[in-house]
Amino acid sequence: MVESAWSGTFPPEVRRELSGWQLWWVNLTVKRGAEPDLAELRREVAARARASHSLERLSEHPTAAAVRKLFRQAGCDPTRHRPSSEALLRRVLKGEELPAIHPLVDLNNCLSVELVVPACVMVFGSVTPPFTFRAGRPGESMLSMRGPHELHGNPLLADGAGPFGTPIADSERVRVLPGTTRAWLVAYLPAGVVEPECAAAALAQLVSAAPALEVVAAGTRSLSE
Repeated sequence: MVESAWSGTFPPEVRRELSGWQLWWVNLTVKRGAEPDLAELRREVAARARASHSLERLSEHPTAAAVRKLFRQAGCDPTRHRPSSEALLRRVLKGEELPAIHPLVDLNNCLSVELVVPACVMVFGSVTPPFTFRAGRPGESMLSMRGPHELHGNPLLADGAGPFGTPIADSERVRVLPGTTRAWLVAYLPAGVVEPECAAAALAQLVSAAPALEVVAAGTRSLSE
């Protein structure tokens, strides 16, 4: 994927058909040399998660429970199709470490674990606003990073080219590649449970531990439902 020069406003406009969510967007860049700092950050975030959560009661965590409720409202069974944050946290709580993938992806995963909310990172220029946040339609699918993904009932983001992301998995077209230096991150916040200010504070703490990562801009923006 080639990074393109999109000149529109940020955060991007999003038409919401699903209530109860707040989408928080971050424009990120990364320089060379972030890997050593990210390795230590991944270990610290995993250790904090293990100290704060238990595998047996994870789904009862107030934020995890709120995300699960929103999945059900959209028509998605969160036990069959786990939110990406819950799936990631379950692996950590079983003793796995957060994997080293790419500095931008690693930061995204750390933020998702810290906030207990799904978050995804997409190559800058791989999607074109305005977006729509809606439930997947019958028969709708996309090629995700894990393979074909059925979207019926899934909360999803779509642009003019179709769906590109969900709080479960993201499409192949937004994949961060080894040479990627700029990306957008979106965190799927349950409104009234995790505020954008809380997300911003958590991200600032993470970025302070990895100076090669830079937040260019962040915020929320929506069109009318």
